[in-house]
Amino acid sequence: MTFNKKIFFCIFGDVILILLTFGLSFYLRFEGALPQNFKMYTPLILPLVFLKVGSFILNNLYKKAWRYANVNELITIVQSLTIATVLFMCYIFFFRLSFPRSVIILDWMASIILISGSRFFYRALSEFKTPVPNRNAKKVLIVGAGDAGELVLKEFNKHKELNTRIVGFVDDDSSKHNMEIHGIKVLGNRTSIPALVDKYNISEVIIAIPSASGKEIKEIHQLCNSTAVCVKILPGVYEIINGDVSLSQIREVQVEDLLGREPVHVNMNEIAAYLTSNRILITGGGGSIGSEICRQVAKFEPEQLIIFDISENNVYEIDLELKNKFKELNIVSIIGSVRDSLKLEQVFRKYRPDVVFHAAAHKHVPLMEYNPEEAIKNNVFGTKNVAEIAAKYGVERFVMISTDKAVNPTNIMGASKRVAEMIVQDLAKKSKTKFVAVRFGNVLASRGSVIPLFRNQILAGGPVTVTHPEITRYFMTIPEASQLVIQAGAIGKGGEVFVLDMGRPVKIIDLARDLIELSGLKVGEDIEIKISGLRPGEKLYEELLSDKENTVATKHKRIMVAKLDEVNSDLLNKSLEHMKHLLNSSMSHHIVKVLVSLVVTYKPADLHLSVLKEEKSIS
Repeated sequence: MTFNKKIFFCIFGDVILILLTFGLSFYLRFEGALPQNFKMYTPLILPLVFLKVGSFILNNLYKKAWRYANVNELITIVQSLTIATVLFMCYIFFFRLSFPRSVIILDWMASIILISGSRFFYRALSEFKTPVPNRNAKKVLIVGAGDAGELVLKEFNKHKELNTRIVGFVDDDSSKHNMEIHGIKVLGNRTSIPALVDKYNISEVIIAIPSASGKEIKEIHQLCNSTAVCVKILPGVYEIINGDVSLSQIREVQVEDLLGREPVHVNMNEIAAYLTSNRILITGGGGSIGSEICRQVAKFEPEQLIIFDISENNVYEIDLELKNKFKELNIVSIIGSVRDSLKLEQVFRKYRPDVVFHAAAHKHVPLMEYNPEEAIKNNVFGTKNVAEIAAKYGVERFVMISTDKAVNPTNIMGASKRVAEMIVQDLAKKSKTKFVAVRFGNVLASRGSVIPLFRNQILAGGPVTVTHPEITRYFMTIPEASQLVIQAGAIGKGGEVFVLDMGRPVKIIDLARDLIELSGLKVGEDIEIKISGLRPGEKLYEELLSDKENTVATKHKRIMVAKLDEVNSDLLNKSLEHMKHLLNSSMSHHIVKVLVSLVVTYKPADLHLSVLKEEKSIS
């Protein structure tokens, strides 16, 4: 049966019900008998049918899947019938027709009962026909007997073909204990999970508490882990804000859930004002942060999204993803390096971007310690190329992605990013372009970060290597970091270095333990944690601000402005010229000396001290 035939039979059924309610209303009004003059009212059946069916069509009643009918559909039926009834009354009044007013009210009430009843009868029939889970069905326990838990239950009830049976709920609110939600009982609190798993032979636990803190999720996960049951979680409340839950959203618990970070709230109007209908260029657009900025920007319908990256594989992947998801979006993908000023010149001249997000950079601390020339070429002169060309072509806003490692740097990567910040600060004084930089810490699950490394080590059977038992880092998820970067771009006036609120620092060894436990393994028994020692240029504790810096609040509580010293333009330019000369000579490793003189808080690692001593002896 085609979709059109279904609509036809649905309309046909409604017409029959409208005729029935018309006659039934007179029957009720005249106490069980039709009046003798009933025939004089029958010509009014045609306009009544036309008005009711027309109202149903306008309210898309025939496009709804009635197998999933709920209160929203009932409201739509009541609204449609109310509109039709009011129009019918206007019709009678306009043509001065005689018609019992009480019959109009009775007809309205009877129509609501019969037409909505037919829909919900169809839903009940559909549910009755769906397969009933058999004895071998997967048994599931839901943690959280609130709105989210009820949504999960309803979703599983819609898909009985999955052969899953909800055994019960657990909730820490004792007032809910022994109560039933759609026939499923609340069996106890979270501490009863191990006993319930054993008693009912439960194979899966679903955490449905969107507002739960990381600590709470960790406690629940540990209780479940003691029973070797599969644990899954519903995404955060901001991900199901529309009240919709699908089975595809229920996923395994991830380390991000254990951090329990507060959801990011951005000012959509501010962001839309500078992204919508503008041309946006993102350097490093294929990287972890750059690709997520592409995803976030795409939602705001820019006139054009220009993805610029040296990695063709990364560009191919994000280009394909965005073109599948945003079919109307004008996407231009360009392979190129920020070191290549001629290529950048061509791109800016051709596409004339309004906004630039500069995410291209070398970020691996140990690698850059052994390759300082590459860090300077990419992070310093790459930034200088993009920023100067952006100013030349009148870009409105330029947002540079920086790092917490630029604060009191102990490594080449951090020092090079601080110089990049200084370039942006200096240009902001001379250009109409609003140049800003945004600092934040480590990004969870980004390429080359600690999470993928730990996962690979766990898959290999261990050991999981941690450089020091006390080492801590600030962490953010990729989406929240990208959203805050975009928000900072909206509030920037020019010259600011923004600092994102990263929450509390996390011990890397705790992160390793969490990942091992999330993999269903035990630390010390299944997987060992090995302390490997700090690497060159690595700090025990990262900082977001130096002792000399303090912050000024912005209107966004998660974004602050660092108060930094004024950039000495002459010193900056002379240092950049010196570095450029060294890069083109056999003395490029002596670039550390220039960084020390330019970034006064930079304390090089031991492996560079010999170069500094050599410089002193020469001088």
